[in-house]
Amino acid sequence: MSGQRNLVAAAFALTALTYGLARFAYGLMLPDIRVELDLDAATAGWIGGSAFAAYCLGIGASLVAGRRFGPRPLTVVAGLLATLGLALAGIATSGTSLAVAIALGGLSTGLTSPPLVTAVAQALPEAARPRANGAINAGTAAGIILSGLAVLLFSGSWRGLYLVFAALGALTSLWLWLAIPPGRSSAPPPVASGNTLLRSGLLPLGISALLAGAASTAIWTFGADLLRRDSGFDDRGIAMAWMTLGLGGLAGMGTGRLTGRFGLPLVHRCAIAGMALAVAGLALAGQAPAFGFPVMAGFGLAYIVSSGVFLLWGIQLYADRPALGLGLPFLLLAVGQSAGAPLFGTLLERLGVATTLGGFALLMGAALLWAPRPERSESLQPVAAK
Repeated sequence: MSGQRNLVAAAFALTALTYGLARFAYGLMLPDIRVELDLDAATAGWIGGSAFAAYCLGIGASLVAGRRFGPRPLTVVAGLLATLGLALAGIATSGTSLAVAIALGGLSTGLTSPPLVTAVAQALPEAARPRANGAINAGTAAGIILSGLAVLLFSGSWRGLYLVFAALGALTSLWLWLAIPPGRSSAPPPVASGNTLLRSGLLPLGISALLAGAASTAIWTFGADLLRRDSGFDDRGIAMAWMTLGLGGLAGMGTGRLTGRFGLPLVHRCAIAGMALAVAGLALAGQAPAFGFPVMAGFGLAYIVSSGVFLLWGIQLYADRPALGLGLPFLLLAVGQSAGAPLFGTLLERLGVATTLGGFALLMGAALLWAPRPERSESLQPVAAK
C-alpha cells in the first residue's frame, strides 16, 4: 500500500473507531446497559451528554494544539483515548464509571477531524484531497455498521464487545503512528480575534446548529432504547435498525453534489425536515414496529446531509480561515447535543414517549427558521460530514 493510501486507510479506521464505536455505539448498546446497571432515562441522557460535552473540549484542544504538535501525535492521542474509553466502558460497574468512559470516547472524537484534515493537506495534492476527505469521513457510517453487525452476531454481550472494540483501538493507534508522517502545520491559526468569531451570518448558523444538534439526540442516544421499549425490538432487531441507520448515512455522503446543484438553503431545509420527520416517526414505530427501519435509515441520511451542509455553511462564512469554518459547526452541533441528551432523558421520564418525541421533532423543525445565504453556495467544494 502506498504512503498516501495507507494514510487515508488509517484515517478512515480512526474515524470509524472514535465516531462509530467510541461515541455513537453507546446509543446502540444502551438497552442492555440500562438493564445491567439499572439506569433510568435521565441518567442515561446525562451519560450520553457527557460524550458530546467532552467532544466540544476536544475540538477546542485540537484547534489550539494542532499547530504546535502536528497531526500525528494528536491522532494517536485520539486513538488512545478512544481505546481507554472503550476499555473502561467494558468494565464499568456504575453510571459514574460509565460516564467517565463515554466522556473519554467523546473527547477522542473532538481530537480526530482537524488533525486528519491537516494530515491530508500535507500529504496529498490538492486535487486528491476532496476524494480522500470523503473516504475518511465515510468511516463514521462504517463504524456504525460495524457496531451493529457486532451486536447482531454477539447479542447481549455489550461488555465483551466494548473490550473487543478497545483492542481494535489499540491496533488503530499503532497504525496511525506508522501511517501519518511527522510535521507541523504551516497554515494560519484557525482562531483569530473576537471580531472574527462574531462575523456577520454566524448567529443563524449557531442557532440552527444548536437546535438541530439538541434534537438529534432523540435518536442518537435513545433511538435504540425506544425501539426496544415501545416497538418490542430484540437485540437482533435493534442491531439491524442501527445498521440501517449507518447505511442511510453512507447514502448521504453525496452532500456536496446536492448543494452544488440545488444550493445550501434548499438542501439545509430538506435535511432538517427529514430529521424532524424521523424523530416524530419514531413514535409511530411503537404502533407499527416495521416502521422503525425506514425511520432510522431516513434519519441517518438526513443527519449526514445536514451536518455536511453545516460544514459548508461554516466554510462559506470563514472562507479565509477554513479550519475555523470546519471546526465551528462541529462544535455548535456538539454543544446542542450535550444539552439535548439529558433534556430528552428527563422529559421522557416525566412526559412519556409520544410527548417528548413530538417536542423534539418541533425543536428540530425550529432549525428550519434559519438557513444559509444562497450567495456562493454553488461554488463550494463537496465535503463529507459526520
